[in-house]
Order: sequence, then structure tokens, then C-alpha cells
Amino acid sequence: MTNVAIVYYSATGNIHKMAVAAAEAAEKAGAEVRLRRVAEITEDPLAPNYKEWTEANVEHVATSRDVQVATIDDLDWADAVVWGTPGRYGLLAGPLKHFIDQTFELHARRGLMNKAMSAFTSTGTPHGGQESTILSLSNVFYHWGAVIVPPGVTDDILLTPSNGNPYGVSATSGLQAIPGHLAQNVTDDNLAAVGYQTVRTLQVAEALKKGLKTG
Repeated sequence: MTNVAIVYYSATGNIHKMAVAAAEAAEKAGAEVRLRRVAEITEDPLAPNYKEWTEANVEHVATSRDVQVATIDDLDWADAVVWGTPGRYGLLAGPLKHFIDQTFELHARRGLMNKAMSAFTSTGTPHGGQESTILSLSNVFYHWGAVIVPPGVTDDILLTPSNGNPYGVSATSGLQAIPGHLAQNVTDDNLAAVGYQTVRTLQVAEALKKGLKTG
């Protein structure tokens, strides 16, 4: 059985929703799955003068506490890791970067080498840095010697307008009219696409395990 870790940071729930879909797709494909969230670095409000954002963040954190917090052991255990992060100025979010910075010991013993890696994201606008956010995570994977698995344009679901780019499935989120809430604008196509991306990553991980064992 192939081990798949879905490791994500979500501020307001969009990435969480996609991560759950990724985990469900991997389980359906027969993988052993760990769904793991990356915790906030601080409990201080992320945007104290932005009421809608802050209230949505507090609400999401409260409702996702049942998801276990990611540890470095989860990365060591996994054959494939699918990462989720909102875009922050075209980069991965700070809490996820903080978690990645703790991987030095595992990386130093080549514990992340040859693992299959893929990533998905969500931003506030269609051109809010989706591609560069995915590419910022790819820079990390290069250093680890991991094998990057992009969704590419390898299935019709990836051709739908809401799915972003061939680097990784991308959703668009934004404010809605109800005070204190952010719109959960993740579409059914996004969920189907991130499921496809996860299974593709799982399949590459399986092939790597088999090939490295026989090679």
C-alpha cells in the first residue's frame, strides 16, 4: 500500500475543503492516507483591521481542530505528499513555510528524496499569484530531490476555466455579502480536479517505489 500525506494550511476554509477532497480521492484509490493541517504560527488576528477576514479565520480554525496537526514524521512516513496553501503575494503562506523550515534534519539524511510531490492553491482573484505560489513550493521540492508531479493538461477536468493552471489545481475565493464570512468559492470542478491530481501523484509514487525496488 502506498502512503499519501495531504499537508495543508488553510486560513478561511477553501484549502481545507480541497484537502479533504484530495484525501478522499487517495483513500478511494486504495492508499493509506494522513490528512494533516499546519497550525497557525500565532493566535493573534491575521488582519485585525479586516473584520471579515479575521472572523472567517477564527471560525475556520475552530471548526477544523479535529484534523491532526502535521509533523515531520508524516513526511518521513509518506511515499507521496500533496501540499495545499493559499497564495500570499505570489508565495506559499507563512505557516506552511514555517513547517517546511523544520524539515532540515529529515532532508539532511535524504529522507525526502524520491518522494512524489504535488501542490494546489487558492487565491482571492484569478490572477492573484496562483502559478507563482505553486512554483514557490516547487523550489522547495527541488532542494529535497523530490519528484514533482504536476497535473498538467492530462485530463478534461483540468480544462475547465475554474481550475487555474497546469502547475497545480487552483481555486479562486473572495468576499461575499454576508458580514463575517468569506465565500467558499471552491467549485465542484476544483474538487474533482484536485482529486485527479492526487491520484496522479499517488500513481507516480507507486511507480517510483516499484521501479526503485527492482532497479
